[in-house]
Amino acid sequence: FGWIVSFIPVQSRQGPSNSEPGTGNYYERDDQFFVYERTGSESEGLVWYRIGQNEWVNSQMARVVDVNPTRPEGVSGDRWIELNLFQQAIKVYEDGRLLFAALVATGIDPFFTKPGVFQIYDMRELDTMQGAFEADRSDFYYLEDVPWAIYYDQNRAIHATYWSFPYGYPQSHGCVNLSPGDARWIFEWAEVGDYVWVHDPSGQTPTDPNYYGAGAP
Repeated sequence: FGWIVSFIPVQSRQGPSNSEPGTGNYYERDDQFFVYERTGSESEGLVWYRIGQNEWVNSQMARVVDVNPTRPEGVSGDRWIELNLFQQAIKVYEDGRLLFAALVATGIDPFFTKPGVFQIYDMRELDTMQGAFEADRSDFYYLEDVPWAIYYDQNRAIHATYWSFPYGYPQSHGCVNLSPGDARWIFEWAEVGDYVWVHDPSGQTPTDPNYYGAGAP
């Protein structure tokens, strides 16, 4: 299943191509759909999803949750959070079942969210976050009382944003940003020691650990 993330209405196509005729059916941002078939390549950056009889939308307009309850390599417990950077989606698994899924906003180029397998080491209901990456500190930010922060990779955390954010698109300095309601659900489920698996099936996110520093929210 998935969501439309386009900020303008999306007309589905009769086949998996922009050259195919439109169906006359339009979808708004946050409309949900089921996926019955897919074609295309994540590594090439464009995938088409069949959401109905002769109805297709593509990955520029939509984000999809692929349900896979198989324990990832490096995860030894039965509880884990999956972050799919290509789909900008977070998933929560426990005992072989998908419990929860939502759209997120992760690190924008060049401040990517680091792929890997991590474990939650700290949780804070409210936290002050500040930092800058540019040499002239033109991107400095200072945010008080950021809610539902789950730290899993040095300074990188899963947390809510109370400021306006287009979930479904990379936007952050490396943290994983969610709506307050979604962040609170995960915060109340999570425990210190739970695993967090971050990956990008498109291969577009750097995987060399030397690329990343400690990060900043």
